[in-house]
Amino acid sequence: MKAALLSFVMLSAIVLCGLGTYAGDAANNHNAIDGYGVTTALR
Repeated sequence: MKAALLSFVMLSAIVLCGLGTYAGDAANNHNAIDGYGVTTALR
C-alpha cells in the first residue's frame, strides 16, 4: 500500500512540474519546448 501511494505521489509531482513548466513558458510568451522536436516540427 505504501509503495502504491508513493508511486502516485511521485507521478503527480512529475505531472504538476511539467504543467508548471508549460504554463510558465506560456505566461512569458515563450514557446514550450518538449525536448523531442515535436513543437519545432509543428511550426
